[in-house]
Amino acid sequence: MAGYLTTHVLDTARGCPVAGLMVTLYRIEGETRHKLRTMQTNADGRTDGAILPEDEFAVGEYELVFEAGSYLDATGAPPEDPRFLDVVPIRFGMSEPSHYHVPLLLSPFGYSTYRGS
Repeated sequence: MAGYLTTHVLDTARGCPVAGLMVTLYRIEGETRHKLRTMQTNADGRTDGAILPEDEFAVGEYELVFEAGSYLDATGAPPEDPRFLDVVPIRFGMSEPSHYHVPLLLSPFGYSTYRGS
């Protein structure tokens, strides 16, 4: 079985997928972050393809960085300077070739994630 990574962003305050949010994937090696790609979520809150496809998969440590601030500003969330949540990083490991799904559940004042399927 080949491994790959997908993501999904849901707005838990409004009960809908988050469209148009920029997501960047990094591979972590020691203290160094290597940018692999940046993608934008579609109308369903997902990227159009795997953010780390099978042919690029390798076990290791990764980080997804979600650019949440501009999305929250556009939804009419209460304005703040600085915004409580702006850039949301999620660092995680992938230890075997499998489908990893790392979603972001987002609201203006909190977020959570989990290993999905």
